[in-house]
Amino acid sequence: MGLMSFIKEAGEKLFGKGEAKAAQEAVAKAPDPENLDRLNKAASSAIVTYIESQNLQVDGLAVSFDGASATVTVAGQTADQATKEKVLLCCGNVENVAGVNDLLTVAAPEPEAQWYTVVKGDNLSKISKQFYGTPNKYPQIFEANKPMLTHPDKIYPGQTLRIPPA
Repeated sequence: MGLMSFIKEAGEKLFGKGEAKAAQEAVAKAPDPENLDRLNKAASSAIVTYIESQNLQVDGLAVSFDGASATVTVAGQTADQATKEKVLLCCGNVENVAGVNDLLTVAAPEPEAQWYTVVKGDNLSKISKQFYGTPNKYPQIFEANKPMLTHPDKIYPGQTLRIPPA
């Protein structure tokens, strides 16, 4: 539990479409408390939809977004540590999110993964060599970040990845 930091300018562009986009435009025109509340709710809803689209199961999932601090708070219970970490990545690897307040619990606790923020020039083989001593374990990193990653070569600077224990 705690606050995880993310790069605000990197990530999925969830807030640039649908209700979230309309709410952002309303806030830009008239940033009153009612519009800010609308934006926060629309952003929260977009993140919940994204988590659900990744087929990540969370009992009692609750997500809230605070646009003033660019922070997502996520609560609920996951079956395992890997699912918890993937949910945190879904919340944090979103453009305009700078932090995730982790209130998730795990039904069957396991060792936690490490976190790595991708920099320019990285690939999964290079990251694998750094963490495991061999570039050949890149599939382990790829699998640990599915379904958010759809291909081993599709990572981007600023993205945070799970690095599972060897």
